[in-house]
Amino acid sequence: MHYTFQFGVVFDELAYLLGGAVITLEIAFLSFWLGSLIGLGGATAKLRGGRVLRAITNAYVVFFTNTPALVQIFFLFYALPDIGILLNPFGAVVIGMTINTGAYMTDILRGGILSVRQAEIESAEVLGMSHLQTLRYVILPHVAKTLFAPLSNFFIWLVLGSSMAAIFGVEELTGRAINISTQNLRTIETFIVVAGIYILLTVIASAALALIGRWAFRVRARIF
Repeated sequence: MHYTFQFGVVFDELAYLLGGAVITLEIAFLSFWLGSLIGLGGATAKLRGGRVLRAITNAYVVFFTNTPALVQIFFLFYALPDIGILLNPFGAVVIGMTINTGAYMTDILRGGILSVRQAEIESAEVLGMSHLQTLRYVILPHVAKTLFAPLSNFFIWLVLGSSMAAIFGVEELTGRAINISTQNLRTIETFIVVAGIYILLTVIASAALALIGRWAFRVRARIF
């Protein structure tokens, strides 16, 4: 059996695919930063909260880190309408990935906060800093520098993991690739091109994160 590759029909849709890549980055960006806010709150609750708050946070982390994000999004998109809550596909995916990200971020940021030396916190207290000022000027810069590499890798993971949005009809990169391949019946060529775009996205994101790390946090970050 001889197969003739025809990439031309795929490259004709390149602009359409790149538009999907933008949506992929939007999903990853929103999920990462909203999840980071949840994670910061969760980490603070585990370290400074009372017994009840710590128990609730622990239950949240255990549940959402031990069940697949895909299952969580399925629940949001297909189960919530039964109680009158309707979410559009994009919203369901972002909310699901954000909640999942928040659970992982809780433990990641907790570890980063614990890495801050007690002497630094005590020095901030001696200088009369409030808890908010200590968090902003002492804890967060230290955590950002310490955790920059793993957080960067986590963002790349979100970029690639956003492909599950295609299952729910979101026209991100993979979703648009499915649409094209069903029309031109050139599945191999389509997904070879899409794989190349994903590689390009991760390289660009890694390079951007490395530059941000060197500029903002003096982290000697490398692209790979």
